[in-house]
Amino acid sequence: MIDLRHPLAVLAQRMPWSQIEAALAPPLAHKDRAGAVVGEVDLFGPSAQLVGAGVSAAGRPRLSIRLMASLLYLKHAFNLSDEELVERWTENVVWQFFSGNEYYEPRPPCDATQIGRFRRAIGEAGVEELLKATIDTAVTTKAVRPNEFERVIVDSTVQEKAIAFPTDSRLLEIARHKVVMAAKAAGIALKQTFAREGKSLRRRAGGYAHAKQYKRLRRVLKRQRTVLGIVLREVQRKLETATTESPFTVHRLQTVMERADRIRKQQPKDKNKLYAMHAPEVECIGKGKARQPYEFGVKASIAVTHRRGLIVGARTFPGNPYDGHVLSAQLEQTGILLEDVGRTPKQVVVDLGYRGVDADNPGIEIIHRGRFKSMTNRQRRWLKRRQAIEPAIGHLKADHRMNRCWLAGSLGDALHTVLCAAGYNLRWLLRAIVRGRTGRLFFALWLAVLRGMFIASALLPSSKRMRGDSRWLSGTAAAG
Repeated sequence: MIDLRHPLAVLAQRMPWSQIEAALAPPLAHKDRAGAVVGEVDLFGPSAQLVGAGVSAAGRPRLSIRLMASLLYLKHAFNLSDEELVERWTENVVWQFFSGNEYYEPRPPCDATQIGRFRRAIGEAGVEELLKATIDTAVTTKAVRPNEFERVIVDSTVQEKAIAFPTDSRLLEIARHKVVMAAKAAGIALKQTFAREGKSLRRRAGGYAHAKQYKRLRRVLKRQRTVLGIVLREVQRKLETATTESPFTVHRLQTVMERADRIRKQQPKDKNKLYAMHAPEVECIGKGKARQPYEFGVKASIAVTHRRGLIVGARTFPGNPYDGHVLSAQLEQTGILLEDVGRTPKQVVVDLGYRGVDADNPGIEIIHRGRFKSMTNRQRRWLKRRQAIEPAIGHLKADHRMNRCWLAGSLGDALHTVLCAAGYNLRWLLRAIVRGRTGRLFFALWLAVLRGMFIASALLPSSKRMRGDSRWLSGTAAAG
């Protein structure tokens, strides 16, 4: 018993759920396994048996694909964490209708950790299918015309990672602490861990940096590097005496030691520095912002339609490449997402960071203000809307969780960017439904006014109708 005129309820009946389920089903299907041969000895002697072969039907049945896909949509459309999402889902009847429920369910749809597992299972191709479904829905609902996809705006931004600001003293102390903890987990007893001195050095470094006493700060950093080197060398000597039998624990210790040694040796002006122990993929990117000279994350490229602002492309580019060098890859993704629409971008409006890449994009008209003098009047009008992508990027970061990525690894960065774009498009579709309903209301009112004017003019006496008394007609129309 819900209002089926609610925008989310209307959208639930117009989304291509069967198309989404068909696209996401293959990576979630049970796989045919080769199995393993297990030997055993019984009364009749040794024997071998094949175990674990074929497609297993063991375990609990999986949740519906529509339910999990709708949870990803709602998470990024309304800027919620996984825990907040499942909690609000139990309270919101319209959200349950959007997820495909026929009856109200007071229990959570799933555990919050299942959302992350589903996200990793479908991969980058799966989340791109979710984004593609929002674009197809915008076309089928006539919220955007197909010819609008021939002209897009492309810009790049930085998707920041969930890390602390990487000061040298903090990185060195975190590296020492992580090495000590990993060594203890592997069963290695250290002669000295420098826990007390490390805490004191970290506090002193913060005070010297705040007071701009850089000579003292450099002495503290030198001591921190020395302490970290002492711990690393002791762990390396005792690595063969590790008591653990788990290869995963030993591998984790070696990984932590490798990253800690990299932090110990890196200098302030080195390239490819390590900015976080838990996120080695993080890069330092400067976009020329006065309020934030450096951002730590990954470069993300966004493409929106020129007129309506619907997102038709979103992907990450590790390695901090030049903006113009990623344009061809971004347009390739946009063309894949627009396959069912039957249109491809022909004009791209960009900023000056995309100069000099015409040879890499044949058949594409690249418009930027560096060519202003040679442009036609129509191209100059198109260029005036280049800034329309800036508020879209702002909403992606402020309202759809793109300001900080909490997902692990480079794969997490790629998934997060596309899902943020899908959440943005979902909210865009909700606004389009409301806008279309309002437009129909004003159209109906306009028809009613015209009908009243026609009836009033038909009731006029013939002499007044021939004379066309404008004052009487205008008064009748106002009353109508």
